[in-house]
Amino acid sequence: MKHEDNDLGQKLNVLRAGVLGANDGIVSIAGIVIGVAGATSHTATLLISGLAGLVAGALSMGGGEYVSVSTQKDTEKAVVEAEKIRLKEDYEGEIHELAHIYMKNGLSEDLSQKVAVALMNKDALGAHTSAELGVRPDKYVNPWHAAFSSMGSFALGAILPLLSILLAPMPIRVPFTAIAVLIALGMTGFISACLGGAPKWPAICRNIFVGALTMAITFTVGRFM
Repeated sequence: MKHEDNDLGQKLNVLRAGVLGANDGIVSIAGIVIGVAGATSHTATLLISGLAGLVAGALSMGGGEYVSVSTQKDTEKAVVEAEKIRLKEDYEGEIHELAHIYMKNGLSEDLSQKVAVALMNKDALGAHTSAELGVRPDKYVNPWHAAFSSMGSFALGAILPLLSILLAPMPIRVPFTAIAVLIALGMTGFISACLGGAPKWPAICRNIFVGALTMAITFTVGRFM
């Protein structure tokens, strides 16, 4: 059951990261194209700036996620190797340590000892790393999955403001894009709150406020350049 809970938690974290990546793509590219639109109405300039921002942002997100998750994976491997050494040097002590963990979770001393012995006989390393460290030796985090997921979600979010500014009629480009972006940010705020079990309206309002502020500032900067 604990392994299933961990798997579910990891899947929810991936979904949440995807939503946040899309949110970053929406805000970042909206800020760029709205800012450029404040300075010029030239469609080619808007396209180039938006695409450049999309590519740069997606690569930055993917690279940052790869580095971060690779560091996490290295740490997980290090603690697993350290646990292997402790099991070789003091197996009995590790049984008592595992039993103590289950006692802290509410099991009786006798039952905790029996559970610890049974789990250690089946998979000593897996039992210890899972209960004590929250790491499973057979399921390290994958930095490539995280990188491509982050890149894809950012690019997916970035497409909305880019298409909005390019396809909308010129006289209403900016307000049309702003409205589309704010609606999308409200949706991502709602989804992220649902995934995290948080209140919906504060998340929605925060997202909309940050997006609106970003677009207002970049448009003002573009207008006075």
